[in-house]
Amino acid sequence: MTASGPRVLHVAGHASCGFYSRITSCLGSLSLLFPSRLKVVEHDFGDRTKFRQWLVDDGFRNNFQDTTGKEHVACPIVWISKSLKEGDPDPADIEKYLGGYDATLDWCRDFTQPSDVNGHRSPVADMVDDGHTKDHGYEYDLVVIGGGSGGMAAAKEAASLGAKVALCDFVKPSPKGTSWGLGGTCVNVGCIPKKLYHIGSTLRETIQADSNFFGIASVGTEPDEMGQLPLMETDMKWNVAKENIQNYIRSLNFKYRVRLREKSVQYLNKLATFKDAHTVELVDKKGRTSEITSSRFLVATGGRPTPLDCEGADLAISSDDIFFLDKDPGKVLCVGASYISLECAGFLAGMSKDVTVAVRSILLRGFDRECSDRIGDYMKEHGVTFKMKVTPSKLEKVDGDRIQVTFSDGSVDTYDTVLGAVGRTADTAKLGLENVNVETNPKNRKIKAKFEQSTCPNIYAIGDVMEGCPELTPVAIQAGICLSRRLFGASKEPMDYVNVCTTVFTPLEYACVGLSEDDAIAKYGEDGIEVYHSEFLPLEWSLSQNRHGSNAYAKVIVDKSPQENVLGIHYVGPNAGEVMQGYGVSMKKGLTYKELTETVGIHPTSSEEIVTLSITKSSGEDAAAGGC
Repeated sequence: MTASGPRVLHVAGHASCGFYSRITSCLGSLSLLFPSRLKVVEHDFGDRTKFRQWLVDDGFRNNFQDTTGKEHVACPIVWISKSLKEGDPDPADIEKYLGGYDATLDWCRDFTQPSDVNGHRSPVADMVDDGHTKDHGYEYDLVVIGGGSGGMAAAKEAASLGAKVALCDFVKPSPKGTSWGLGGTCVNVGCIPKKLYHIGSTLRETIQADSNFFGIASVGTEPDEMGQLPLMETDMKWNVAKENIQNYIRSLNFKYRVRLREKSVQYLNKLATFKDAHTVELVDKKGRTSEITSSRFLVATGGRPTPLDCEGADLAISSDDIFFLDKDPGKVLCVGASYISLECAGFLAGMSKDVTVAVRSILLRGFDRECSDRIGDYMKEHGVTFKMKVTPSKLEKVDGDRIQVTFSDGSVDTYDTVLGAVGRTADTAKLGLENVNVETNPKNRKIKAKFEQSTCPNIYAIGDVMEGCPELTPVAIQAGICLSRRLFGASKEPMDYVNVCTTVFTPLEYACVGLSEDDAIAKYGEDGIEVYHSEFLPLEWSLSQNRHGSNAYAKVIVDKSPQENVLGIHYVGPNAGEVMQGYGVSMKKGLTYKELTETVGIHPTSSEEIVTLSITKSSGEDAAAGGC
């Protein structure tokens, strides 16, 4: 429906055609049900000869802009007009060629899709027919390649919908020989161990910075003459933390295998390579080969760290190795300014390690610049050294196992551990995708896909391996579940990749949803947005004199429409992930500044600051908050 009135559809054909009769009956019913949204004008030419004479010989079809419309010969033909006019078809009134019987039925289905309270239609995943039938004759309905969070979620969901599913997972050791169990990057060498080390290091910082101000001290320690307690000195033992964290992760590996079995998913600890569109060759850890066939395949192999590009790069470890180190990492160089590099640098510094970060350009590319800079400033104040505008040009062993690094600016330093975190590359090189005509991006090896469907229609991709997908575990999980429901259930719902919350677990945490201020300016113009912001001292830091130089920060970006639609929410401070998650729901539903600030906050919390923002950047007022 247009803003000025109902949609007007013209249907031309002849009554002797069954397709014409059925589509006019369908559209007539819809126009009766939705008279304010749809009007239908019928053009019955009586018989096939007269219809073809009008459409082809007299050239009515040549009035369509669409090439397909200019070549249309079948009955019926349907188009949308600019206004409601009875009588003979008027070429000047044509707005858009719609198509024949099938295309018009699809249009009707979309027309009757439910709308939300704002009148927005529910999106539909328009996928290519992949040839799957119930009696396809292959061993499996679906084979998932990759046992990470997304792959397992998709496999279990498909099995619960009645599909016969196998999951192939084989961890190729890192260049340093590190390998792990079922569960993928997040569980073994990503989110889970990273967050646990982060919790440990921030716990240590809290004890040292805050405990004495809350009256907490070692047994037997008494206040001084001013009534104050001394700082509590602590140490963090690498091997103890590592062993406890690894034991927990091993328990997860076991649980995942059990859950696959409970869902009737066949788990195959084997490396899969495509031979053709319905066959993969499997190789187990002993080198034995076999083959399985499937109607459909899902690639969910994720990514692996991109190696450093310099002389001696093999001396560096990656995020695949850091959590398995048998010895204390000692003095560490983290190469790169990605969230992986900064998160590792943060928890290592929190464990009292001497940490340097080598930054080629800027911190946290793709995130809000102002918030990213606040993280950098906080980390500098808490002992992390940043070498800006440099990259390693050479790594070499010295003094036994130490590594001497020569940087692009000519400076030289020596470290116990060099961690490369300059990006990730999709783990697709050995999948045999060239055998099945699956297109990938040559720069990062990611699979090109629409609605998770690759250029080979029966082969799908989710998660970090898919081009254009946010590299976040919950995104892969949701995409896998959503895809399985479309493939084996009645769902048409696509995965929504917009307004996904994320958190960077640096020492000062950062969470966001929606557009950064920089991206909002690029999209709407500097005069087309407003920023509401606040700088404040979180209550949990208020007693400690050691924290008074470390403020949290919140900002909400809105457009300058009358309703001030919220474009992005950003928060830098403690417990950022917990603060932001709920706002993601609001953003998906469509949030305005008025709705945000009419929400009653929970007092006293940091999240409360977001619903009480009132100071704009354009006002020039100080964003520092005070009082209760």
